[in-house]
Amino acid sequence: MRKLLIAAAMTALIFTNENVHAQSQGVVIKQSAFSVKVTLDRLQAIFGEKGITVFARIDHAAGAKRVKKDLPPTELIIFGNPKIGTPLMESSILAGLDLPLKALVYQDASGKVFLAYTHPGFITRRHGIKDRNKLSQTMSRILIKLTDQATKKKP
Repeated sequence: MRKLLIAAAMTALIFTNENVHAQSQGVVIKQSAFSVKVTLDRLQAIFGEKGITVFARIDHAAGAKRVKKDLPPTELIIFGNPKIGTPLMESSILAGLDLPLKALVYQDASGKVFLAYTHPGFITRRHGIKDRNKLSQTMSRILIKLTDQATKKKP
């Protein structure tokens, strides 16, 4: 039992360190109350309702299986809206490296599911965009709201 507790504590410590590093790199991470598939299905449906284009959905775990490797359930969704992304690229064409936006939904070793995405403010800072702060803040508010809807159960 003691070994199990130590292993659980080490896993929590590793995840905490990864989470802190991710946040310092502009990554927002939220725990989901749902499976990877359900979380991503919910997010995709929400995007559809809001007129946000889903360009692709990539199942990393399925890709790993094709090369005889194992990954826990992990899927990526690529999404955006040219009305919002284009102004950022007008300010810095290199913002296209981070656009369209992406969200990664994954299951960790303990079975918990998380949704992660790059904070729009980090993207604007990364590309030296100083004239689109209001747009970046709007993008951030929208992503917070929509990802909360996808990851949280209604009260």
